Amino acid sequence: MVSSVRCAVFLLIALSATSLSARGESTPREPGQQHPRSDRRVFQSVPIYDKQEEESEYWRTVAQRSLQHQAAHPRSERKAKNVVYFIGDGMGLSTVAAARMYLGNENMYLSFEKFPYFGLAKTYCVNRQVADSACTATAYLSGVKINYGMLNVAASVKRSSCEYDRNATEFKGLLEWAQQAGKATGIVTTTRITHATPGGTYASSADRDWEDDTEVNNDCPTTRQEDKPVDIATQLVYGSVGKNLKVALGCGRRHFIPADVKDEDGKAGKRSDGVNLIEAWKEVHADMGEARYVSDKKSLLEAAKSKKLDYLLGLFDSSHCLYNLEIDDQKLGDVKPKLTDMVDAALSMLEDSEQGYVLFVEGGLIDTAHHSNRPRLSLEETKEFHKAIELARTRTSEEDTLIVVSSDHSHTLMYNGYPTRGNDILGIGDISDKDGLPYTTLSYANGEGFYQTYADGNPSKRLDVTGYDFSDYRQRYLATVPLSSETHGGEDVGVYASGPGAHLFGGSTEQNVIPLLIAYAANIGDEFGWVTSTVPDDDNAASLQSMSQLLPMCLAVVCAFARQLYRVVLE
Repeated sequence: MVSSVRCAVFLLIALSATSLSARGESTPREPGQQHPRSDRRVFQSVPIYDKQEEESEYWRTVAQRSLQHQAAHPRSERKAKNVVYFIGDGMGLSTVAAARMYLGNENMYLSFEKFPYFGLAKTYCVNRQVADSACTATAYLSGVKINYGMLNVAASVKRSSCEYDRNATEFKGLLEWAQQAGKATGIVTTTRITHATPGGTYASSADRDWEDDTEVNNDCPTTRQEDKPVDIATQLVYGSVGKNLKVALGCGRRHFIPADVKDEDGKAGKRSDGVNLIEAWKEVHADMGEARYVSDKKSLLEAAKSKKLDYLLGLFDSSHCLYNLEIDDQKLGDVKPKLTDMVDAALSMLEDSEQGYVLFVEGGLIDTAHHSNRPRLSLEETKEFHKAIELARTRTSEEDTLIVVSSDHSHTLMYNGYPTRGNDILGIGDISDKDGLPYTTLSYANGEGFYQTYADGNPSKRLDVTGYDFSDYRQRYLATVPLSSETHGGEDVGVYASGPGAHLFGGSTEQNVIPLLIAYAANIGDEFGWVTSTVPDDDNAASLQSMSQLLPMCLAVVCAFARQLYRVVLE
């Protein structure tokens, strides 16, 4: 039986090979076919690089300098007083590599790539090989892998379940542990603040789409009002974690205001319960301290500089925030804050906290741009993300502040084609030796770009893309499979760390381990069994460490002296 199956398989392979050969599609066998010589490239361009790179000694010097830097970097066993946790939504390793070239050269480093410790995280969720931003947010914020499309609800519950045992299946994570330890907390995002990634910091929901009550009512029309799930926006205002956030900055006003109310930009809300949650947030926090709501860049910067506020809520657009390039194109730089502006303001709000703070930051539009096959937008957002991290590392001390940078998942972005050094990362990579048409260095496995890749959607008729304006940030790039929205990728993502406890983040790990590593490094989360009280401060810790090192040395000296004295007496 087994031999019959093998014969059938071999026959199919032989027939397939014959078919390919007949169509001129034989599989390349010779190395020259698989890796074409550079002088056989159709699209000729002159490589651009520093002339000293042609000298072997240059690369040895660079390597030695890197080795010296790594060897000299101290391993800090101190506990982190502060944590800044960055997530580049959809920032896979191909995006990181392409962003280097977008910054100007392949050998450049993004700010977080200079961090001393690096690892990889596995991104799958319980029921999907390729994850979404909700199940991953739960993993890297709360330490539990769950089902696709859900926030902080155990995998035993199916998505969109309207009634389930919430006490038994819902949970919170990193920011709750921080608040319980007396630390100030904050969140910053360039997406709707009720979106999956930021929502994971403060909300539990059986469906990530339940951003307001209208969505809940649509999915749970027969559920009694008192049993209906609480929408994510309401949890930000009234939830135990949400209401205690010292600073919350992002977008998504529409989920906080009624459908018959317009926001500062003249756009209507989506709530059907008639509740204005922005006004509700003001009322809730009026009894908790000095609180302010802001909706534009000027008000944000003024509020952050005042140093008199206990709570700050900033919502800067109806849905997601504008892309950086849209802000520049529409000349809205004085009105709409960018990610660096929001991070700077958040740090101003948090940095004077006596017990320290935990700030969560999402560069969310890296992801949304990839979904529409627009890499220029995505790389510009990655550049802004890199600048925000650089700002945070500069404004804080590596002695007491742990900074962790990672991503929730990757995308199907491909960086390919053997382009010459210095070639425009957003331009033509080469020309196909099969159909004689050009292709771009960056392309996608799927998405709407399909319709700008093939004539009339026919995969056998590829379009000539030389006439496309690749300087236009709206330009979609080549995609192989037609989809209304490009999908995520399932490969591992990077984890970069700097500061106290950063050495914990090396190696390959499950994504849900990350929040526990952060909690351990920051000495929070006593539910995990480690001691989080009566921890000596840095000076005492240093003194104790010195004493612990000095005592064995003293004993050794005393013993040596005693032995010498014993020999003298015997003589």
